[in-house]
Amino acid sequence: MSDAGTLPGLGADAAEHCERLSARIRGAIADAGGWIGFARYMEMALYEPGLGYYSAGARKFGEGGDFVTAPEVAPVFSRCMAGQCAEVLALQGGDVLELGAGSGAMAASMLAEFESLGVLPARYLILDVSADLRERQRATLVAAVPHMLERVEWLDRPPDGFEGVVVANEVLDALPVDRFAWRGGEARALGVTASAGGFEWAEAAAGPALAAAVDAIRCDCGADWPDGYVSEVNTGLAPWLAAVAGALKSGVVLLVDYGLPRREFYAAERTAGTLLCHFRHRFNDDPFARTGLQDITAWVDFTAVAEAAEIAGLDVVGFTTQAHFLIGNDLAGRLQDVTGLDLVQRVNLSRQAMVLTLPGEMGERFKVIALAKGYDAPLRGFAVRDLRHTL
Repeated sequence: MSDAGTLPGLGADAAEHCERLSARIRGAIADAGGWIGFARYMEMALYEPGLGYYSAGARKFGEGGDFVTAPEVAPVFSRCMAGQCAEVLALQGGDVLELGAGSGAMAASMLAEFESLGVLPARYLILDVSADLRERQRATLVAAVPHMLERVEWLDRPPDGFEGVVVANEVLDALPVDRFAWRGGEARALGVTASAGGFEWAEAAAGPALAAAVDAIRCDCGADWPDGYVSEVNTGLAPWLAAVAGALKSGVVLLVDYGLPRREFYAAERTAGTLLCHFRHRFNDDPFARTGLQDITAWVDFTAVAEAAEIAGLDVVGFTTQAHFLIGNDLAGRLQDVTGLDLVQRVNLSRQAMVLTLPGEMGERFKVIALAKGYDAPLRGFAVRDLRHTL
């Protein structure tokens, strides 16, 4: 499960940064009486101002960071995404809003593709909580599409009355999650306490919200979990989607992430949950190591996404694997467009397509879900295979 033993060590500055954030978390634990829920720990580890993983200045994306997302792996991913957005914009008009734009690679590639298709939106909006990432995004755009920069606008909060397409690639997996253990026929909250060596897991009685969420999941799945079963619940998903829906007047929301429908996510044999940490392109299952310096993620329960979307007033209009979404958006045609590419570039393009679509790579682990408000036309990304019946 983990290759934590082979992870690179920390320099003095990184170790000092880790200790500063750890001290702040220890303070929060003390203020709470000695125990905090895991969602609170994860929120501070990732987003604590100036110190959290996504709030500080360490490089996160690409070869020099901790992990690589599809837009970094293969620009053709973003070109296909732009094709899906263009289909929506051609019918209803509007702009594009990207949530959590990472390195800016997807924004740059999508803007270039919009230009080549002749369907440039007036505005490409980016909502990102990290000031550091905003600067990296700006640098990426200046290097790749400098003439497009005037169309890009960074936001501090969701816009009012937005019309167009909202896109979010690998955002849901970084939302803080609660963890629970199933013991003696009931859910127990898995939280965090401070220890001499840092932090450690500690169980407590599940609060009403977590207990109700776990009970609803068991009833829905008909699950017979073994004693000691551990998993996650994203209790912050509903308010997050409500905020997205509240900002949307009309259009489509496209969410891409790794995850499963609920019955697979909470299968009895998946006894250890899905929590995963990334550091220098290696993974481990210890969220208490290198606090603030490593990414912490959990897989997405897409059934929960669909339920929260419907409560928020959004229609679920498509759900499929990343591979089928890209195929539906003419991945093959884009791979055939090799004008001006040398042999090495053509081989790299083929390799990119394999990473994006093969079942053992990103093709099936990643899913795409489409949510809509005031938009009822078919979406070609879900024409090849629509898996809404599995939600």
